[in-house]
Amino acid sequence: MRKTILMMLLLIFINSLNVSNVFATTLAPPNILSESAIVLEANTGRILFEKNASKQMYPASLTKIATAIYAIENGQLDDEVKVSSNAKSVEGTRVYLEVGEKVTLKKLIQGLLINSGNDAGVAIAEHLDGNVKQFSNNLNTYLKNNIGVQNTNFENPHGLYNKNHLTTAEDLAKITKYALQNNTFKEIFSTKELDWRGDTWDTTLITHHKILKGEIPYEEVTGGKTGYINQSGFTLATTADNGNLSLIVITLNNPTEETTYHDTEQLLDYGFENYITKYIEKDTIYGVGNKKFKSTENLYYTSLKNEQISKKISKDGTLNITTKEGDPVAIYPLESINSTIQEEQNRKPDEVKSFSKNNTYNSIILLYLGIFLTVIVLYFWLKSSTTINRGKHQ
Repeated sequence: MRKTILMMLLLIFINSLNVSNVFATTLAPPNILSESAIVLEANTGRILFEKNASKQMYPASLTKIATAIYAIENGQLDDEVKVSSNAKSVEGTRVYLEVGEKVTLKKLIQGLLINSGNDAGVAIAEHLDGNVKQFSNNLNTYLKNNIGVQNTNFENPHGLYNKNHLTTAEDLAKITKYALQNNTFKEIFSTKELDWRGDTWDTTLITHHKILKGEIPYEEVTGGKTGYINQSGFTLATTADNGNLSLIVITLNNPTEETTYHDTEQLLDYGFENYITKYIEKDTIYGVGNKKFKSTENLYYTSLKNEQISKKISKDGTLNITTKEGDPVAIYPLESINSTIQEEQNRKPDEVKSFSKNNTYNSIILLYLGIFLTVIVLYFWLKSSTTINRGKHQ
């Protein structure tokens, strides 16, 4: 009887262990109100969720993400820009530039992203390309050639309504992913507040993004941009990182400000709860027959936390990362190296690492170690109890 009770207690103990760190629960895709949305992993470019992501929509001030990275890469940040009457008179949100005021290009980009200054956008456009029309043409060419967007046409630098000023959630995510590789953009995009000293306006600029500035708590959020015009509804771009995953979330045409933030939180939760990004270390060696190939940089891939991943090398040195079912996860060309199998035997094997500090394999080892120690303790307790009982009966 005693043995039966102990075995039952052991089973209950094992089943009650918190194994959620080892085998994560997959959530159902979120039900959101935004007409269009996407969740993109920033390191790998894998789409984790999408809703009408290739549908052309009005982006409103999310346009300024494209304007900012174009200006950073095509202008000189220390250049002084002289403000025109066109810039001063633009409608909507401004940083209250004055005609003839001289402002550095970097300061204008800060005013553009942090305070969503439409006047800063026009000043940038005129400085870089002479006028808004030429700027827009050059911006569209830049986005297509440098980033590979397919469904975007911008008619101005700020996102005020124009029936032909259109993009998609997918294109905006790609633009943001590209822009985040630039440290200047990344710094400004993550700025919560900035002292602003102008000819007629001295203030502290505070980001309009309620999660970024902490009005809505979500500690993983690292950057963001808001947008709204009547024709676009509420639009939102958000970046976040939890150490395991780097996410870009775009939501377009939401009916209210409150629900666009709620949608964004749901999409962030969905990504962080379900996915993880891992990488294969630089200089990892692979062999195919007598040929040897290596990775020339860290190779990132994103998968479901529970997903079994297969890595296969083709004869031409292409690394194909797929799910167990054969669905593609990532494809990387490797560099051919002139060495034999014997020369590489002492080099490290294929090694995959996770961004997570709590590695899954370590969790599994600790789980089984805990079970093993429990069995040992219960065994000796049972043995000692039996000995005591025998002594009582003698």
